[in-house]
Parts: sequence; C-alpha cells; structure tokens
Amino acid sequence: MTDWEGRQVITGIANDILERIPDDDVLGAPPELWGSRNEDQVAYWQDRTDAFQGTVTWWPTVDPEMLKLAYMDLTLQTGVKLLLHSWGVATVMDGDEVQGLIFESKSGRQAILAGVTIDTTGDGDVFALAGAEFENNTHRDDPNPGNVEFAIAYNIHDRMNISVRWGSVDMERYREFKNGKPDAYQQVMSKGRAIGVTDRPFPMPRADLSLFMALKLSGQSPLNFDDLTTVEVEGRRRMMVMFDFYRRNMPGFENAWIVDTSPQVGVRHSRRLSGVKRMAREDWQEGVIHDDEIGVSPSPNRRFPNVSVPLNCLAPESPNDLMAAGRNLSSDPATHSFMREVPQCWLMGQAAEIAAASAASAGIRVRDVDVDAARLGLQNQGVVLTRSAQARSDEADSGTDSECTR
Repeated sequence: MTDWEGRQVITGIANDILERIPDDDVLGAPPELWGSRNEDQVAYWQDRTDAFQGTVTWWPTVDPEMLKLAYMDLTLQTGVKLLLHSWGVATVMDGDEVQGLIFESKSGRQAILAGVTIDTTGDGDVFALAGAEFENNTHRDDPNPGNVEFAIAYNIHDRMNISVRWGSVDMERYREFKNGKPDAYQQVMSKGRAIGVTDRPFPMPRADLSLFMALKLSGQSPLNFDDLTTVEVEGRRRMMVMFDFYRRNMPGFENAWIVDTSPQVGVRHSRRLSGVKRMAREDWQEGVIHDDEIGVSPSPNRRFPNVSVPLNCLAPESPNDLMAAGRNLSSDPATHSFMREVPQCWLMGQAAEIAAASAASAGIRVRDVDVDAARLGLQNQGVVLTRSAQARSDEADSGTDSECTR
C-alpha cells in the first residue's frame, strides 16, 4: 500500500476497512518506518512479511475473521442488502445491454436488475456470461519471458491452493532457529523438500498463530470443477504431510494444531477482461500517466515509478452497462501479477462504484462518464491520484496532453 519512498498511495476505502479492525488483529510496520531501508528494521519486518526488496512497507497482515466482520459492517451501514448463499448463473440482457443478474439459492431462481452491473467475482464469471471478450493466458505464454521483473510473483501466478492456519505455535522460537542457526534450519528444510514439503509459515498478528498458503498446485484450471476438486482433495492430503513434518522437525511447531482452512480454493489468475484499455508492462515501466487515472499502485520494483491505474481497464468495449473490478481487470499477465493483490482490488472496487453510480444516474455508458467528476469524487474520498482532479481539469481546459511520461 506504500510506494518505494514510504508514501501510502492506496488509501480511500482501504483505510476505512483497516480502521474498523482492532490494532491487535493487524500486523504491520508503524508509519514512521514506511520506506525505511535500515538493515535491522528491514530484517525485522521482512520476517513479518512487511518489508520488500530491502524496504519497509505498509502491507499489513490482517486476521481474516476480523476482516470479514469489517466488510460486513461497512457494507450494511451503507444500506446495501446482502444476498449470501447465492450463485450467479446468467445475465439479464437486452441486446447489447446488461440489465442485471439471475441467481440461484435455496429460495429458487431470482433476478436482480441494475443500471450498471459490476463483476467482482475475480474469475470474470459475470462478464463471461454476458459475452464480453477476455484473455486467460498466463506468463507461460509470454513471448519474451526474459523481461520478467518479478520472478517470484510469476512463479506462483497460475497456481492454486488451500490455506491453513495453525495454532499453539511459537513463531518467535521458530524465527530464532531460522535466523540464529541457519545451517540447521536449512538441513530441516532440505529434509522436508525430500518428501515434498517446501512451504514456510507466514506470521499472523497473534504470535501463537501461523499461516501456510500451501500447497500450491499448478496445471489445474480454476474454471473447471474437476480441477478445483482435485486441488481441494490433494491440497488437504498434502497439508497433513506438511503438518506432521513440521510438528516432528521444526522448533516452535511441536504443539501445533489446525485452527482452520480457507473456505474456498485460493485462485490467483483465471479470466482477464478485454477492456477499452489494457494495463501493460511497457506503460508502467515507462511511467505513463493515464488521462483517466482513478488510482495509483506501487510498482513491483523500485526501478519503476508508481503505476497509474486507468478507469477504462475496468470497462469492456461490449456489452454496455457492465464493469469489472479486481483481479479480472483488463491487463497483460505481468501487470496482473501485482494488480491482483488485495489493496489493488480495493482501489479498483472503489473506482468502479464511483463510475457505475455516475453512469447509472446519468443514463450513459460507463466509458462515457465524466472522468474529471469521477476523479474528484474519488479524491474527496481520500484516494491518491498522480495529479489532482482540479489539475487534470485545468489541463483539459488548456488543451495540454495529460498522458505523459514521468
């Protein structure tokens, strides 16, 4: 959520959510350390997943149960009616216009009509049902993989997994062993690799809890129910192998027990919208600032400036009255590797809401909304923009080209 200088650039609704979560349920560096390159601070926070490429960041780990409650409370306070335990199965269409969604539940089949429908399924289920064009290639299809700047993100880009939290662990003892006896630690990990145990624990806000985002399986499709079943069954089987290994071999895990597993399979990549605009690696590496910018993301590497996120990467050419927000945005695989993260999804969701409300109230297509008005609305909600909404408007009035290179 912070850039390489330590400035928080993903704000707005992201702050509204995090402010609803008790401090004890958030693990992250304090603001005065954001952007620090002090070796001791980096080492400390890197062990707590809040330092990256030698820089302390604001990338907090949040207790998932508290996050669920924060989401629910924030949603209900806005007057939204929740329809849980429901499954979208078809779009309501009138020619090239999406008029809503048909869903099924234990109450049968029903429909919701809407001026604008926003697809935040992650997998692009709604825009696929509506007939919008999309991509589903991954980095493996990249014709020039040598240009990949963040290999770690790419390595896991198309893998799926179930996650598991363990209780009664001693993460401080584990860190002391890992950092204080590196040779012995590597011997334990080498022993694990021999039986397929390669994953390491992530810290949680509570020191007696750990998280494993494992085991990551590749070669399956998140759009195929047989593959999803395979990931769930095989993932749970391997989880028990890992659990037994850690209890027997890793200091700090002797008394571990399984608290919970993720309620659904973790998916990083499936469909990506073919939008009016497409976020591309070449643009953000060159520092392009989009004239319809609705937010700013940190770049995945300190060599590059902050990434300008355009509104029209959330809107398809066709059909109308439809948007996508989240990891189903319009982008190339390289850009998707970091735009799929939770803070970036918060950013896109907030922008989609502003644009959708504007389009619905004016009776126009999303791609025809007044971008300056949308940007002003976002700025009033605390969203960081490269240029203020007023500066962008002044540039437009003077005829200045607002899409430029930093």
